[in-house]
Amino acid sequence: MPRLMLSDEFWSKLEKILLQETIYNKRNLRMTVEGMLYRMRVGCSWRDLPKAFGSWNSIYKRFNAWSLSSKWGRIFKALIIDPDCEWGFIDGSYVKAHQHSAGAAGKKPQAIGKSRAGNTTKIHLVVDSYGLPIEFEITGGEVNDCSAAPGLIAKLPDAEVIVADKGYDSECIREHITKQGAKAVIPRKRNSLKGNADMDWGLYRCRHLVENAFARLKHYRAVATRYDKLKRNYESMVAMACGYLWLPM
Repeated sequence: MPRLMLSDEFWSKLEKILLQETIYNKRNLRMTVEGMLYRMRVGCSWRDLPKAFGSWNSIYKRFNAWSLSSKWGRIFKALIIDPDCEWGFIDGSYVKAHQHSAGAAGKKPQAIGKSRAGNTTKIHLVVDSYGLPIEFEITGGEVNDCSAAPGLIAKLPDAEVIVADKGYDSECIREHITKQGAKAVIPRKRNSLKGNADMDWGLYRCRHLVENAFARLKHYRAVATRYDKLKRNYESMVAMACGYLWLPM
């Protein structure tokens, strides 16, 4: 029997949300979800799922259907209970795109782009004051952090402080944060004429919270390496991983 990820406590919390998403409560629903989580954790092919979870094809079809209707994204949001958004920490991280992730049908872009590491996808993540994920965006690896930042910042209307590294050093981003009534804690680059005299280095040291969140998410192999051809399926994998971090809360 493969190692399972859902304790009775976790499942009781997750099951209520699944039912709210009009997911039919079949007898094998728990093992179907366990199969999805197993694949997220070990990064195996769907065909290689242990038989203990049931038919791999049935599990994949349900995952694909939930992904198509953005159910995992809404489940992740439903699991976020009472986040501390006083401080918001933003960062981006590259994910290597496996060769099996290429070749999706159609001309629609699937968030796989060229970067220094080759074919990559990028996760742009926001965590709250406790280091728990509250927002994320998936783009191609060629997308600059500053390009994705405005969309994420706009989703943080209650944040009093937004913390990011030098990659987000842009007057446009600072103005965007200020317009929302928040304070930007972003170090300026060495060639900046304004310098860092007004920088809150004490708070900036807490930026490790978003880096720790990436480390926890990349503990799951299907997040650390992208195997999914479709952007929406990879987004669902990341949403599953983010939601799982909220289950003990």
